[in-house]
Amino acid sequence: MMSPMQVTFLGCGSSSGVPMIGCTCGVCLSDRSENKRLRSSLWVRFQEKSFLIDTTPDFRWQALQRELLTLDAVLITHTHADHIHGMDELRRFHYLQKKQIPVYATHSSCKELEKKFRYLFQQSSLQEGKSIPALSLHPFSGEDAFLEVQGVAWTPLSVQHGWEECIGYRLGSFAYVTDCNEIALSTLKKMEGLHTLILDCLCFHPHRTHFHFQKALETIAQVRPQKTYLTHLGHEIDYHRDQILLPPEVFFAYDGLTLEIPFSLLEK
Repeated sequence: MMSPMQVTFLGCGSSSGVPMIGCTCGVCLSDRSENKRLRSSLWVRFQEKSFLIDTTPDFRWQALQRELLTLDAVLITHTHADHIHGMDELRRFHYLQKKQIPVYATHSSCKELEKKFRYLFQQSSLQEGKSIPALSLHPFSGEDAFLEVQGVAWTPLSVQHGWEECIGYRLGSFAYVTDCNEIALSTLKKMEGLHTLILDCLCFHPHRTHFHFQKALETIAQVRPQKTYLTHLGHEIDYHRDQILLPPEVFFAYDGLTLEIPFSLLEK
């Protein structure tokens, strides 16, 4: 057992966020803070390191809200707009920290990132006349047994997101798996023995590229974590109204929620 990690939901909403533009449903019009959801992203603090999972279009506001001031590394799940289009905001952390921010993603995602944000991986001005790229890319395979990020060993969790691959991440007894509609048995095996699982749950009806409520519960029953928090929530889900549907030790996430998770390694 090691010191606990802190995990903060910077956002737990779907690609459109909640409220959705122009929607007049009860959740979108709700004045309850738990029903106001920025795009899904996570801030993990462990061993005096600060890790970010995904750079959403809301990242600037998320960082300001939660006083996120330093970043040691960024991990990317996949390259859909709602998960990467705040990457330009990393320039500010590069400037403040006077060093490159390493970005970890699969080989295919790295190619997409370099294509979309080429200027971030080229020269960038710093003080004293020095010039280095703001970000550095670190490609890996979703099938890798582990991923060393700034001296911390993460486990990539390859899942299916429609016809594409999305990467979840495990760190000790915690795992984050968003944007998926299928999880292979080989990946489920890597998710055994979890204390806390954060899992995709977009809506109540079956969806082509995301877990819906029943599919998420079925997966939780397979993995059997001690606690689960559902994220990437769409506007069908009312945080307060729908709590009654959740089994014990399963919870809806909300923006700003911070979890303290005991860190332990899998016993071999």
